[in-house]
Amino acid sequence: MQPSTMPPQAKYWKTPPLPRESRFDRACKSRPKRILIVEDDWDIVRGMNLRLQTSGYETMEAYDGQEGVEAAVESHPDAIVLDVRMPRMDGLTALSKLQALNETHSIPVIMLSASLADRQAALDAGARYFLKKPYQNEMLVAALDNAISEHNQRDDDEATHDETTHDSDSR
Repeated sequence: MQPSTMPPQAKYWKTPPLPRESRFDRACKSRPKRILIVEDDWDIVRGMNLRLQTSGYETMEAYDGQEGVEAAVESHPDAIVLDVRMPRMDGLTALSKLQALNETHSIPVIMLSASLADRQAALDAGARYFLKKPYQNEMLVAALDNAISEHNQRDDDEATHDETTHDSDSR
């Protein structure tokens, strides 16, 4: 399988588009992208930390949905990797809370679960991608790269639209 191809359990089956570099990307090249990992299994968190840090990301952890929502509000990461099944607050409830908050609603979320039965619910709730455990490391990194790039491109498009609207209004 080519490294740029998402697996069947991901949101997209085709080769993800190459990310366009946005103004935000250019401005933040020196700052590593911050990823919040919300997962109750310490071994998975440890492995994911190593893999993502090796890929150039900065990572933070939370061990249940409630901690994850609080950490996202406090630190506003570039993306969130969120497990579906956790104690105290499950990932779907946490995603719903993140979507409802102004300060976190636009943060891209990649959902993980051992059950494909959770896939549609996660995507319907607003997850950008869904990966089935066990996932391939390259697929997680590709999903994060694409989710962050899509998010930054959307921000650029909105800023360009606002500038164009502002310029035409001032004439």
